[in-house]
Amino acid sequence: MDFHVELQGRRDLAGQLYRGLRAAILDGRLRRGERLPPTRELALRLDVARNTVSVAYEWLAAEGLIAGRTRAGSFVQGEASRPRGRAGREAQVPLRARAFWRALPDLPVPLAPAAYDFGVGSPDVSSFPFESWRRLVARQLRAATVSGGYVDAAGHRGLREAVARHVGLARGVRADAEDVLITNGAQQALDLVGRVLIEPGDCVAMEEPGYPPARQVFQSLGARVVPVPVDAEGLDVAALPDAARLVYVTPSHQFPLGMPMSPARRVALLEWAKRRDAVVIEDDYDSEFRFGGRPLETLHGLDRSGRVLYVGSFSKVMVPMLRMGFLVAPPSLQRELRWARRVMDWHSPVPEQAALARFIDSGLLARHIRKMRREYEARHVRVAEGLSRHCGDWLQVVPSVAGLHLSATFRRGGLALERETVARARAAGVGLITLSRYFAGPRARAGLVLGYGGIQAARVPEGLRRLGASLLQAVGLTRD
Repeated sequence: MDFHVELQGRRDLAGQLYRGLRAAILDGRLRRGERLPPTRELALRLDVARNTVSVAYEWLAAEGLIAGRTRAGSFVQGEASRPRGRAGREAQVPLRARAFWRALPDLPVPLAPAAYDFGVGSPDVSSFPFESWRRLVARQLRAATVSGGYVDAAGHRGLREAVARHVGLARGVRADAEDVLITNGAQQALDLVGRVLIEPGDCVAMEEPGYPPARQVFQSLGARVVPVPVDAEGLDVAALPDAARLVYVTPSHQFPLGMPMSPARRVALLEWAKRRDAVVIEDDYDSEFRFGGRPLETLHGLDRSGRVLYVGSFSKVMVPMLRMGFLVAPPSLQRELRWARRVMDWHSPVPEQAALARFIDSGLLARHIRKMRREYEARHVRVAEGLSRHCGDWLQVVPSVAGLHLSATFRRGGLALERETVARARAAGVGLITLSRYFAGPRARAGLVLGYGGIQAARVPEGLRRLGASLLQAVGLTRD
Protein backbone atom coordinates (compact mmCIF):
# COMPACT_ATOMS: atom_id res chain seq x y z
CA MET A 1 0.00 0.00 0.00
CA ASP A 2 1.67 3.23 -1.17
CA PHE A 3 -1.02 5.47 0.38
CA HIS A 4 0.33 7.75 3.11
CA VAL A 5 -1.78 8.62 6.18
CA GLU A 6 -0.82 11.73 8.14
CA LEU A 7 -2.35 12.28 11.57
CA GLN A 8 -2.78 15.86 12.76
CA GLY A 9 -2.29 15.96 16.52
CA ARG A 10 -3.03 13.18 18.99
CA ARG A 11 -6.75 13.72 19.52
CA ASP A 12 -9.36 11.53 17.81
CA LEU A 13 -6.70 9.30 16.27
CA ALA A 14 -9.13 6.57 15.23
CA GLY A 15 -11.40 9.15 13.60
CA GLN A 16 -8.51 10.76 11.73
CA LEU A 17 -7.30 7.40 10.43
CA TYR A 18 -10.80 6.34 9.45
CA ARG A 19 -11.39 9.55 7.51
CA GLY A 20 -8.02 9.35 5.78
CA LEU A 21 -8.51 5.76 4.66
CA ARG A 22 -12.09 6.39 3.64
CA ALA A 23 -11.08 9.34 1.47
CA ALA A 24 -8.31 7.27 -0.16
CA ILE A 25 -10.76 4.48 -1.01
CA LEU A 26 -13.41 6.76 -2.43
CA ASP A 27 -11.09 8.86 -4.58
CA GLY A 28 -9.31 5.81 -6.03
CA ARG A 29 -5.94 5.99 -4.30
CA LEU A 30 -6.80 2.66 -2.70
CA ARG A 31 -8.36 0.40 -5.31
CA ARG A 32 -10.86 -2.41 -5.01
CA GLY A 33 -9.16 -5.65 -3.98
CA GLU A 34 -6.09 -3.94 -2.56
CA ARG A 35 -4.90 -5.35 0.77
CA LEU A 36 -4.60 -3.05 3.75
CA PRO A 37 -1.65 -3.44 6.15
CA PRO A 38 -2.23 -5.60 9.22
CA THR A 39 -3.34 -3.59 12.22
CA ARG A 40 -0.09 -4.22 14.13
CA GLU A 41 2.07 -3.11 11.19
CA LEU A 42 0.09 0.09 10.52
CA ALA A 43 0.04 0.92 14.23
CA LEU A 44 3.84 0.72 14.36
CA ARG A 45 4.15 2.80 11.20
CA LEU A 46 1.91 5.55 12.58
CA ASP A 47 3.12 5.29 16.19
CA VAL A 48 -0.37 4.71 17.55
CA ALA A 49 -2.03 2.00 19.61
CA ARG A 50 -3.08 -1.12 17.71
CA ASN A 51 -6.61 -0.64 19.03
CA THR A 52 -6.77 2.75 17.24
CA VAL A 53 -6.19 1.03 13.89
CA SER A 54 -8.61 -1.77 14.74
CA VAL A 55 -11.38 0.74 15.51
CA ALA A 56 -10.79 2.60 12.22
CA TYR A 57 -10.91 -0.69 10.30
CA GLU A 58 -14.12 -1.69 12.08
CA TRP A 59 -15.77 1.59 11.04
CA LEU A 60 -14.70 1.08 7.42
CA ALA A 61 -16.00 -2.49 7.49
CA ALA A 62 -19.34 -1.37 8.95
CA GLU A 63 -19.67 1.05 6.04
CA GLY A 64 -18.89 -1.72 3.54
CA LEU A 65 -15.68 -0.12 2.29
CA ILE A 66 -13.40 -2.95 3.42
CA ALA A 67 -13.92 -6.62 4.22
CA GLY A 68 -11.83 -9.10 6.16
CA ARG A 69 -10.82 -12.49 4.80
CA THR A 70 -9.88 -15.31 7.13
CA ARG A 71 -6.06 -15.54 7.54
CA ALA A 72 -5.61 -13.15 4.62
CA GLY A 73 -6.23 -9.67 6.01
CA SER A 74 -8.50 -6.74 5.15
CA PHE A 75 -9.22 -5.77 1.54
CA VAL A 76 -10.76 -2.72 -0.12
CA GLN A 77 -14.35 -3.24 -1.24
CA GLY A 78 -15.28 0.40 -2.12
CA GLU A 79 -16.16 1.76 -5.54
CA ALA A 80 -13.31 3.96 -6.78
CA SER A 81 -15.45 5.33 -9.61
CA ARG A 82 -18.18 6.63 -7.31
CA PRO A 83 -18.59 10.42 -7.87
CA ARG A 84 -17.26 12.43 -4.93
CA GLY A 85 -16.60 16.02 -3.99
CA ARG A 86 -18.49 19.16 -4.99
CA ALA A 87 -18.98 18.10 -8.60
CA GLY A 88 -20.64 14.88 -7.50
CA ARG A 89 -22.96 16.71 -5.15
CA GLU A 90 -23.96 19.26 -7.76
CA ALA A 91 -25.00 16.46 -10.09
CA GLN A 92 -27.56 15.23 -7.60
CA VAL A 93 -31.23 16.25 -7.74
CA PRO A 94 -31.67 19.19 -5.31
CA LEU A 95 -34.18 18.52 -2.55
CA ARG A 96 -36.32 21.40 -1.33
CA ALA A 97 -37.52 21.90 2.20
CA ARG A 98 -40.79 23.69 3.04
CA ALA A 99 -40.85 27.42 2.42
CA PHE A 100 -40.73 28.26 6.14
CA TRP A 101 -37.40 26.48 6.64
CA ARG A 102 -35.89 27.88 3.43
CA ALA A 103 -36.73 31.41 4.56
CA LEU A 104 -34.81 31.11 7.83
CA PRO A 105 -31.33 32.67 7.89
CA ASP A 106 -28.28 30.48 8.22
CA LEU A 107 -27.59 29.37 11.76
CA PRO A 108 -25.09 31.77 13.35
CA VAL A 109 -21.49 30.65 13.50
CA PRO A 110 -20.56 30.39 17.19
CA LEU A 111 -18.22 33.18 18.16
CA ALA A 112 -15.30 32.68 20.47
CA PRO A 113 -16.41 33.38 24.05
CA ALA A 114 -15.94 37.02 24.97
CA ALA A 115 -13.65 37.86 27.87
CA TYR A 116 -16.61 39.64 29.51
CA ASP A 117 -19.58 37.60 28.35
CA PHE A 118 -23.03 39.00 29.19
CA GLY A 119 -24.79 36.38 27.06
CA VAL A 120 -28.45 35.70 27.82
CA GLY A 121 -29.84 32.41 29.13
CA SER A 122 -26.71 30.88 30.62
CA PRO A 123 -26.63 29.93 34.32
CA ASP A 124 -23.48 29.66 36.39
CA VAL A 125 -22.62 26.01 35.74
CA SER A 126 -19.45 26.22 37.84
CA SER A 127 -21.61 26.33 40.97
CA PHE A 128 -23.69 23.27 40.11
CA PRO A 129 -23.15 20.27 42.47
CA PHE A 130 -21.82 17.98 39.75
CA GLU A 131 -20.42 15.42 42.18
CA SER A 132 -23.83 14.87 43.79
CA TRP A 133 -25.45 14.69 40.35
CA ARG A 134 -22.85 12.19 39.13
CA ARG A 135 -23.54 9.88 42.07
CA LEU A 136 -27.29 10.00 41.46
CA VAL A 137 -26.92 9.21 37.75
CA ALA A 138 -24.41 6.43 38.42
CA ARG A 139 -26.82 4.83 40.88
CA GLN A 140 -29.55 4.80 38.23
CA LEU A 141 -27.23 3.20 35.65
CA ARG A 142 -26.61 0.11 37.73
CA ALA A 143 -27.82 -3.03 35.96
CA ALA A 144 -30.37 -3.79 38.67
CA THR A 145 -32.17 -0.48 38.12
CA VAL A 146 -32.04 -0.26 34.31
CA SER A 147 -35.13 -1.44 32.43
CA GLY A 148 -34.83 -2.94 28.99
CA GLY A 149 -38.07 -1.43 27.73
CA TYR A 150 -39.64 1.91 27.01
CA VAL A 151 -41.54 3.96 29.58
CA ASP A 152 -44.67 6.07 29.59
CA ALA A 153 -44.46 8.88 27.02
CA ALA A 154 -45.40 11.28 29.83
CA GLY A 155 -42.13 10.45 31.57
CA HIS A 156 -40.76 8.71 34.65
CA ARG A 157 -43.49 8.45 37.27
CA GLY A 158 -41.21 9.40 40.14
CA LEU A 159 -40.03 12.56 38.35
CA ARG A 160 -43.58 13.60 37.49
CA GLU A 161 -44.52 13.26 41.16
CA ALA A 162 -41.43 15.24 42.21
CA VAL A 163 -42.13 18.00 39.69
CA ALA A 164 -45.75 18.28 40.83
CA ARG A 165 -44.61 18.71 44.43
CA HIS A 166 -41.88 21.16 43.45
CA VAL A 167 -44.07 23.53 41.43
CA GLY A 168 -46.83 23.23 44.01
CA LEU A 169 -44.56 24.39 46.82
CA ALA A 170 -42.44 26.87 44.87
CA ARG A 171 -45.04 28.38 42.53
CA GLY A 172 -48.50 27.44 43.81
CA VAL A 173 -49.28 25.33 40.74
CA ARG A 174 -52.07 22.88 41.52
CA ALA A 175 -51.03 19.61 39.88
CA ASP A 176 -50.39 15.95 40.52
CA ALA A 177 -48.31 13.44 38.58
CA GLU A 178 -51.09 12.79 36.05
CA ASP A 179 -51.02 16.45 35.01
CA VAL A 180 -47.25 16.53 34.33
CA LEU A 181 -45.48 15.53 31.13
CA ILE A 182 -41.67 15.48 31.10
CA THR A 183 -40.03 17.02 28.02
CA ASN A 184 -36.59 17.69 26.56
CA GLY A 185 -36.59 21.31 27.70
CA ALA A 186 -39.26 23.99 27.43
CA GLN A 187 -38.89 24.17 23.65
CA GLN A 188 -40.18 20.64 23.18
CA ALA A 189 -43.11 21.42 25.46
CA LEU A 190 -44.07 24.33 23.18
CA ASP A 191 -43.74 22.10 20.14
CA LEU A 192 -45.98 19.44 21.69
CA VAL A 193 -48.67 21.98 22.54
CA GLY A 194 -48.50 23.39 19.04
CA ARG A 195 -48.77 19.98 17.42
CA VAL A 196 -51.85 19.13 19.48
CA LEU A 197 -53.69 22.47 19.32
CA ILE A 198 -52.64 24.45 16.24
CA GLU A 199 -54.06 24.01 12.76
CA PRO A 200 -52.29 25.63 9.79
CA GLY A 201 -53.47 29.22 9.55
CA ASP A 202 -54.48 29.52 13.22
CA CYS A 203 -53.66 32.79 14.93
CA VAL A 204 -51.16 32.68 17.81
CA ALA A 205 -50.54 35.83 19.88
CA MET A 206 -47.14 36.56 21.40
CA GLU A 207 -45.57 39.33 23.42
CA GLU A 208 -43.67 42.02 21.52
CA PRO A 209 -40.76 41.90 22.15
CA GLY A 210 -40.76 38.18 22.81
CA TYR A 211 -38.91 34.89 22.73
CA PRO A 212 -37.86 34.09 19.11
CA PRO A 213 -37.64 30.27 19.47
CA ALA A 214 -41.27 30.16 20.64
CA ARG A 215 -42.32 32.29 17.69
CA GLN A 216 -40.42 30.05 15.30
CA VAL A 217 -41.89 26.80 16.60
CA PHE A 218 -45.45 28.09 16.14
CA GLN A 219 -44.65 29.44 12.68
CA SER A 220 -43.07 26.11 11.70
CA LEU A 221 -46.42 24.45 12.45
CA GLY A 222 -48.21 26.81 10.08
CA ALA A 223 -49.55 29.31 12.61
CA ARG A 224 -49.95 33.02 11.91
CA VAL A 225 -48.06 34.63 14.80
CA VAL A 226 -49.25 38.12 15.75
CA PRO A 227 -47.04 40.31 17.98
CA VAL A 228 -48.88 42.05 20.83
CA PRO A 229 -47.20 45.01 22.59
CA VAL A 230 -46.16 45.01 26.22
CA ASP A 231 -45.93 47.95 28.61
CA ALA A 232 -44.98 48.43 32.26
CA GLU A 233 -47.78 46.00 33.29
CA GLY A 234 -46.87 43.30 30.80
CA LEU A 235 -48.94 42.06 27.86
CA ASP A 236 -51.55 44.58 26.65
CA VAL A 237 -54.63 42.35 26.81
CA ALA A 238 -56.76 44.97 25.04
CA ALA A 239 -54.53 44.61 21.97
CA LEU A 240 -55.02 40.84 21.60
CA PRO A 241 -56.48 39.86 18.22
CA ASP A 242 -59.98 38.39 18.43
CA ALA A 243 -58.92 35.50 16.21
CA ALA A 244 -56.14 34.29 18.52
CA ARG A 245 -56.47 30.58 19.26
CA LEU A 246 -53.47 30.53 21.58
CA VAL A 247 -51.56 33.16 23.61
CA TYR A 248 -47.94 32.67 24.67
CA VAL A 249 -46.78 34.77 27.64
CA THR A 250 -43.95 35.03 30.17
CA PRO A 251 -45.89 36.72 33.01
CA SER A 252 -43.48 36.21 35.91
CA HIS A 253 -40.49 37.81 34.17
CA GLN A 254 -41.36 39.17 30.73
CA PHE A 255 -38.80 38.02 28.21
CA PRO A 256 -36.68 39.96 27.43
CA LEU A 257 -37.67 43.23 29.15
CA GLY A 258 -38.10 41.78 32.64
CA MET A 259 -41.23 43.32 34.16
CA PRO A 260 -43.88 41.03 35.72
CA MET A 261 -47.45 41.05 34.47
CA SER A 262 -49.63 43.00 36.88
CA PRO A 263 -52.40 41.19 38.82
CA ALA A 264 -55.05 43.17 36.91
CA ARG A 265 -53.61 42.09 33.55
CA ARG A 266 -53.47 38.46 34.68
CA VAL A 267 -57.14 38.47 35.54
CA ALA A 268 -57.97 40.28 32.30
CA LEU A 269 -56.03 37.73 30.23
CA LEU A 270 -57.82 34.79 31.84
CA GLU A 271 -61.21 36.42 31.31
CA TRP A 272 -60.32 37.16 27.68
CA ALA A 273 -59.26 33.53 27.10
CA LYS A 274 -62.53 32.28 28.57
CA ARG A 275 -64.61 34.59 26.37
CA ARG A 276 -62.67 33.68 23.22
CA ASP A 277 -62.33 29.95 23.98
CA ALA A 278 -58.54 30.34 23.72
CA VAL A 279 -55.59 28.63 25.38
CA VAL A 280 -52.81 30.38 27.31
CA ILE A 281 -49.26 29.02 27.51
CA GLU A 282 -47.51 30.31 30.63
CA ASP A 283 -43.73 30.02 30.24
CA ASP A 284 -42.32 30.31 33.78
CA TYR A 285 -38.73 29.99 32.59
CA ASP A 286 -36.71 31.50 35.49
CA SER A 287 -39.15 32.51 38.24
CA GLU A 288 -37.19 30.57 40.87
CA PHE A 289 -34.76 33.47 40.97
CA ARG A 290 -36.90 36.27 42.35
CA PHE A 291 -35.04 38.84 44.44
CA GLY A 292 -37.64 41.01 46.13
CA GLY A 293 -41.18 40.88 47.43
CA ARG A 294 -43.67 38.05 47.43
CA PRO A 295 -43.83 36.13 44.13
CA LEU A 296 -46.94 36.89 42.12
CA GLU A 297 -49.34 33.98 41.76
CA THR A 298 -49.01 32.09 38.51
CA LEU A 299 -51.67 32.29 35.80
CA HIS A 300 -52.10 28.55 36.28
CA GLY A 301 -52.83 29.09 39.96
CA LEU A 302 -55.44 31.76 39.14
CA ASP A 303 -57.05 29.80 36.32
CA ARG A 304 -60.38 28.15 37.14
CA SER A 305 -61.41 27.05 33.65
CA GLY A 306 -58.47 24.83 32.69
CA ARG A 307 -57.19 27.08 29.88
CA VAL A 308 -53.61 27.62 31.09
CA LEU A 309 -50.81 25.23 30.17
CA TYR A 310 -47.80 25.73 32.43
CA VAL A 311 -44.32 25.24 30.95
CA GLY A 312 -41.17 24.99 33.07
CA SER A 313 -37.54 24.06 32.59
CA PHE A 314 -34.54 22.96 34.64
CA SER A 315 -32.10 24.58 32.20
CA LYS A 316 -31.72 27.76 34.26
CA VAL A 317 -31.76 26.22 37.73
CA MET A 318 -29.41 23.36 36.81
CA VAL A 319 -27.46 23.17 33.52
CA PRO A 320 -28.85 23.58 29.95
CA MET A 321 -27.13 20.46 28.59
CA LEU A 322 -29.46 18.22 30.62
CA ARG A 323 -32.38 19.28 28.38
CA MET A 324 -35.02 18.58 31.00
CA GLY A 325 -38.33 20.44 31.14
CA PHE A 326 -41.97 19.80 31.86
CA LEU A 327 -45.51 20.68 30.87
CA VAL A 328 -48.50 20.87 33.21
CA ALA A 329 -51.69 20.39 31.19
CA PRO A 330 -55.34 19.64 31.95
CA PRO A 331 -56.72 16.08 31.72
CA SER A 332 -58.62 16.99 28.54
CA LEU A 333 -55.30 17.18 26.60
CA GLN A 334 -53.21 14.49 28.29
CA ARG A 335 -54.11 11.66 25.90
CA GLU A 336 -53.26 13.72 22.82
CA LEU A 337 -50.09 15.15 24.33
CA ARG A 338 -48.85 11.68 25.20
CA TRP A 339 -49.50 10.53 21.64
CA ALA A 340 -47.64 13.56 20.25
CA ARG A 341 -44.67 12.81 22.49
CA ARG A 342 -44.67 9.16 21.49
CA VAL A 343 -44.72 10.09 17.80
CA MET A 344 -41.94 12.62 18.29
CA ASP A 345 -39.30 10.71 20.31
CA TRP A 346 -41.27 8.64 22.89
CA HIS A 347 -39.55 9.83 26.08
CA SER A 348 -36.48 11.47 27.60
CA PRO A 349 -33.57 9.33 28.89
CA VAL A 350 -34.87 7.40 31.89
CA PRO A 351 -31.74 7.30 34.11
CA GLU A 352 -31.49 11.10 34.03
CA GLN A 353 -35.19 11.41 34.82
CA ALA A 354 -34.86 9.10 37.80
CA ALA A 355 -31.74 10.93 38.99
CA LEU A 356 -33.54 14.27 38.75
CA ALA A 357 -36.42 12.89 40.81
CA ARG A 358 -33.95 11.98 43.57
CA PHE A 359 -32.20 15.35 43.17
CA ILE A 360 -35.51 17.10 43.86
CA ASP A 361 -36.80 14.81 46.60
CA SER A 362 -33.53 14.87 48.53
CA GLY A 363 -33.62 18.66 48.78
CA LEU A 364 -30.53 19.18 46.61
CA LEU A 365 -32.45 21.23 44.05
CA ALA A 366 -34.00 23.55 46.64
CA ARG A 367 -30.60 24.01 48.30
CA HIS A 368 -28.96 24.85 44.96
CA ILE A 369 -31.72 27.32 44.08
CA ARG A 370 -31.37 29.13 47.43
CA LYS A 371 -27.61 29.41 46.97
CA MET A 372 -27.85 30.69 43.38
CA ARG A 373 -30.69 33.11 44.17
CA ARG A 374 -28.36 34.96 46.55
CA GLU A 375 -25.54 34.91 44.02
CA TYR A 376 -27.67 36.10 41.10
CA GLU A 377 -29.23 38.84 43.19
CA ALA A 378 -25.76 40.21 43.94
CA ARG A 379 -24.88 40.13 40.23
CA HIS A 380 -28.21 41.72 39.31
CA VAL A 381 -27.52 44.66 41.64
CA ARG A 382 -23.96 45.00 40.38
CA VAL A 383 -25.02 45.05 36.71
CA ALA A 384 -27.85 47.53 37.29
CA GLU A 385 -25.60 49.88 39.27
CA GLY A 386 -22.77 49.57 36.76
CA LEU A 387 -25.02 50.35 33.82
CA SER A 388 -26.32 53.45 35.57
CA ARG A 389 -22.79 54.56 36.44
CA HIS A 390 -21.13 53.98 33.05
CA CYS A 391 -24.03 54.26 30.61
CA GLY A 392 -26.76 56.15 32.49
CA ASP A 393 -26.72 59.20 30.18
CA TRP A 394 -27.66 56.98 27.24
CA LEU A 395 -29.30 53.86 28.66
CA GLN A 396 -32.39 53.48 30.86
CA VAL A 397 -32.43 50.22 32.86
CA VAL A 398 -35.80 48.43 32.77
CA PRO A 399 -36.85 47.64 36.38
CA SER A 400 -36.66 43.92 37.12
CA VAL A 401 -36.56 41.82 40.29
CA ALA A 402 -36.01 38.31 38.93
CA GLY A 403 -34.13 36.13 36.51
CA LEU A 404 -30.67 35.89 34.97
CA HIS A 405 -30.69 39.01 32.79
CA LEU A 406 -31.85 42.59 32.63
CA SER A 407 -32.54 44.99 29.78
CA ALA A 408 -31.80 48.64 29.14
CA THR A 409 -33.29 50.84 26.42
CA PHE A 410 -31.52 53.70 24.64
CA ARG A 411 -32.79 57.12 25.65
CA ARG A 412 -31.87 58.38 22.19
CA GLY A 413 -29.78 57.27 19.25
CA GLY A 414 -31.91 54.45 17.83
CA LEU A 415 -30.93 51.22 16.12
CA ALA A 416 -27.78 52.62 14.53
CA LEU A 417 -26.35 53.39 17.96
CA GLU A 418 -27.42 49.95 19.21
CA ARG A 419 -25.58 48.16 16.39
CA GLU A 420 -22.45 50.27 16.69
CA THR A 421 -22.32 49.87 20.47
CA VAL A 422 -22.52 46.08 20.30
CA ALA A 423 -19.84 45.95 17.58
CA ARG A 424 -17.52 48.24 19.54
CA ALA A 425 -18.13 46.31 22.75
CA ARG A 426 -17.35 43.01 21.03
CA ALA A 427 -14.06 44.45 19.80
CA ALA A 428 -13.31 45.39 23.43
CA GLY A 429 -13.98 41.84 24.62
CA VAL A 430 -17.55 42.41 25.84
CA GLY A 431 -20.29 40.08 24.59
CA LEU A 432 -23.94 41.18 24.79
CA ILE A 433 -27.16 41.06 22.78
CA THR A 434 -29.28 43.75 21.14
CA LEU A 435 -32.83 44.27 22.34
CA SER A 436 -34.08 44.80 18.78
CA ARG A 437 -33.44 41.15 17.87
CA TYR A 438 -36.41 40.13 20.04
CA PHE A 439 -38.93 42.17 18.04
CA ALA A 440 -40.93 40.58 15.23
CA GLY A 441 -42.70 43.72 14.03
CA PRO A 442 -41.27 46.80 12.30
CA ARG A 443 -41.21 49.04 15.39
CA ALA A 444 -38.24 47.56 17.20
CA ARG A 445 -36.87 49.43 20.19
CA ALA A 446 -33.14 49.97 20.54
CA GLY A 447 -31.50 48.64 23.66
CA LEU A 448 -29.23 46.03 25.19
CA VAL A 449 -29.94 42.76 27.02
CA LEU A 450 -27.29 41.68 29.51
CA GLY A 451 -27.18 38.24 31.11
CA TYR A 452 -25.26 37.81 34.34
CA GLY A 453 -25.60 34.09 34.95
CA GLY A 454 -22.54 33.02 32.98
CA ILE A 455 -20.13 35.80 33.91
CA GLN A 456 -18.15 35.75 37.14
CA ALA A 457 -19.20 38.50 39.53
CA ALA A 458 -15.65 39.80 39.78
CA ARG A 459 -15.56 40.44 36.02
CA VAL A 460 -18.77 42.46 35.90
CA PRO A 461 -17.31 45.91 36.83
CA GLU A 462 -14.57 45.84 34.21
CA GLY A 463 -16.97 44.50 31.58
CA LEU A 464 -19.40 47.35 32.22
CA ARG A 465 -16.57 49.91 32.22
CA ARG A 466 -15.55 48.67 28.78
CA LEU A 467 -19.17 48.74 27.64
CA GLY A 468 -19.45 52.38 28.75
CA ALA A 469 -16.31 53.31 26.82
CA SER A 470 -17.59 51.46 23.75
CA LEU A 471 -20.93 53.27 23.99
CA LEU A 472 -19.23 56.67 24.08
CA GLN A 473 -17.18 55.74 21.00
CA ALA A 474 -20.36 54.61 19.24
CA VAL A 475 -22.12 57.87 20.14
CA GLY A 476 -19.30 59.84 18.49
CA LEU A 477 -19.64 57.77 15.31
CA THR A 478 -23.45 57.77 15.01
CA ARG A 479 -24.27 61.29 16.23
CA ASP A 480 -25.49 63.56 13.44
